[in-house]
Amino acid sequence: MNDTICAIATAQGIGAIAIVRVSGTEAIDIVNKIFKGKDLSKVESHTINYGRIVDQEEVIDEVLVSVMKAPKTFTTEDVVEINTHGGIAPTNRVLQLLLESGCRLAEPGEFTKRAFLNGRIDLLEAEAVMDMIDAKTDTQRKMAANQIDGKTSSLINDLRSDMVQIISNINVNIDYPEYDDVEIITQDVLIPKILKLKDKLRKILRESKNGKIIKDGIKTAIIGKPNVGKSSLLNALLQEDKAIVTNIAGTTRDIVEGQIVINGIVLNMIDTAGIRETEDVIEALGVEKSIKMMEDSDLVFFMLNNNEELSDDLKTLLKKVKGKNYLILINKVDLDSKLNRDELEVDSNRIIEMSITENKGIEELKERIIELFNLNEIETNDPTYLSNSRSISIIKKCLKKVEEVEKAVEENMPIDMIELDIKYIWEELGKINGSTYEEELLDEMFKRFCLGK
Repeated sequence: MNDTICAIATAQGIGAIAIVRVSGTEAIDIVNKIFKGKDLSKVESHTINYGRIVDQEEVIDEVLVSVMKAPKTFTTEDVVEINTHGGIAPTNRVLQLLLESGCRLAEPGEFTKRAFLNGRIDLLEAEAVMDMIDAKTDTQRKMAANQIDGKTSSLINDLRSDMVQIISNINVNIDYPEYDDVEIITQDVLIPKILKLKDKLRKILRESKNGKIIKDGIKTAIIGKPNVGKSSLLNALLQEDKAIVTNIAGTTRDIVEGQIVINGIVLNMIDTAGIRETEDVIEALGVEKSIKMMEDSDLVFFMLNNNEELSDDLKTLLKKVKGKNYLILINKVDLDSKLNRDELEVDSNRIIEMSITENKGIEELKERIIELFNLNEIETNDPTYLSNSRSISIIKKCLKKVEEVEKAVEENMPIDMIELDIKYIWEELGKINGSTYEEELLDEMFKRFCLGK
């Protein structure tokens, strides 16, 4: 991190303004070489300075240059941002001049990586930066903002702080048994502390489900036989003709996707191929893919025709659906009914009567989704959750280890062995916010960041 990096920080294309960002010990000196205006080495920190970017005598662009001196910057290094006109040619030419003057092109996420390595932010806050950029809903924005503010990190810091107390007490008991003013860690003392830690980890895991829903949305598969109205439902929910609708069976041969937002949560909907036996190779692949999508989904809309009896193959498929989070949508209730509801053998709260052609049942479906996933509660709560798979997998691993420690204490295992396990949990939790980390993890994580961030 001894070199100076640069990158275009705004999206490529034509716009009013583009920003070229520079960070490092030589940032001000390098920009000074190509800037015609005030001497940037003598200006006050956090000032904006008018001038021109020049290549010897040629004027490249009229610019505003922001100078921010270490350590009060995002990376804690000297940072200079050149605000150019937002054309592709001037922006690229400014970047080229910086590279020729001594900068290195930044890797994706390298500015944020430097902020982390320099102690400006922790790993959860760094991940939240990209979540903020990717946010499509206000709920996603709020959750990312809480993570950037350090509210989510506090959950982990509090856990680790509790564990430090346990570890230090055990160490004192082992090394200095003659001390009378230190709590003696016995089974009766340790078990309540372990149970408290286990409860906190379980609570974080429970709430992380909300975090995943906010961040990734609800993956929803629309399943049913051909011509049941799956594509019509997708189009009705999206309020656009995205899927082709005909009365020809097998029209949808591959998945068609779309998104809607309900109470700040994205519903990622997948219209699958109609499930039936077919000799058409392409359609058969589509049916196979539909079953796979159903198994991988968070929610299944199982669609049935009101004017058709429940066939044996649908009964078989319904058994698979019942193992998921599901709603049964009975379409075409405007037609004469031939479907025996009793054969479904499901709670009536899982059934929604619909007529998509008459726009009946759409609002009830949305309300049922809100109830099923407690979306009202998620929307009104302050979303301070773990939301990425990396952090959640660490919490799961730590919970399993805590349960092993609980069992070891009950079996009167030596306290020094138990202390090693508790320290392992403490170190694993540190990987969530970057108190402990591996270089390979950082490299892999920051690769998904956009260039210039």
